[in-house]
Amino acid sequence: VESDDKRRARLNMIAHLLDSLPYHDVPPPVLELPDRPESTGYQRSPRDLQTYVPDHAANL
Repeated sequence: VESDDKRRARLNMIAHLLDSLPYHDVPPPVLELPDRPESTGYQRSPRDLQTYVPDHAANL
C-alpha cells in the first residue's frame, strides 16, 4: 500500500480488509415492546435547577 498520505492509506487498508471478509446481511429480529405503564403524575424539575451542556453546534 502506498502510504505517502496516511489517511488514504488507512482507508485503503480498511476497505481491502472488509472486501476480503465474507459477509451477508443479517435481518434484525422483530422486537415486541411491552405496553407503557400508566402515568404516575411525574413533574419535571424547574429548568433553572437543571444542568445543560452548551450547544456549540448552534453557533456554527
